[in-house]
Amino acid sequence: MPGLLLNKIRKQVIDLSHEVGKFIMTERDKFSSSDIEKKGFNDLVSYVDKNSEKLLIKGLQKILPASGILAEESGETAKKEYTWVIDPLDGTTNFLHKIPYFAISIGLHKNDYPLLGVVNELNQKECFSAVKGEGASLNGKSISVSPKKVLGDSLIATGFPYNDFKQQGEYIKLLQDLMKCTQGIRRIGSASVDMCYVACGRFEVFYEYGLKPWDISAGTIIVEEAGGRVTDFYGGTDHIFGRTIIASNTRLHKDFSNILGKYFPQKQLRKK
Repeated sequence: MPGLLLNKIRKQVIDLSHEVGKFIMTERDKFSSSDIEKKGFNDLVSYVDKNSEKLLIKGLQKILPASGILAEESGETAKKEYTWVIDPLDGTTNFLHKIPYFAISIGLHKNDYPLLGVVNELNQKECFSAVKGEGASLNGKSISVSPKKVLGDSLIATGFPYNDFKQQGEYIKLLQDLMKCTQGIRRIGSASVDMCYVACGRFEVFYEYGLKPWDISAGTIIVEEAGGRVTDFYGGTDHIFGRTIIASNTRLHKDFSNILGKYFPQKQLRKK
């Protein structure tokens, strides 16, 4: 798909995310705890997620009529060459508890890898976007990853396991190590926002396991186009569908991976 067309699509997707974002922010003020539904243990959803997703799907299929859909609430349509990967409200638990960190995340994939990404963090009014080969931006201004080269100068982001506790012990041990060799660890509660904060230099590294494609699709292309590196826990490219991810400023990727590897060796993680 030509770059000019992708940039046109990016603008249309940004406009759509703002439109749906207005709906989400309006509902935030009306929302009550009685509107919360449970998909599973600690896996929450509401009519806001569902209705936002419907609005996004309708708008995206107008933008690119022959595309497929992979979305958090409605699943996947028939596989197509181009597929929208959508999280209508990344940070649902934050939204439900009125914590002001949640976003709309939209990635456009060609053959399972993102060409375009938009993450619209609604509370701070920060819209991150990227097109393959065109760089990444925040509210239209170019962004790049942090230049830091030493873990001791870095700020790390992660997400804690919320319904898959098989490796909770390893996760805690890794956190203990990172507390001693970095400037701190943050857990915002929205993977797409965490990745965008890596892309614009606020965090040096983000890592997590157990994520789904819609959590990290858009963030992947945004980090990469900002000069960062995104891999699975083993340095491979199976992060979008393989459920482990490291997103970094590139310079610290190896050092961070060496620490993580002590607690998540490849064979151990894949057996569980």
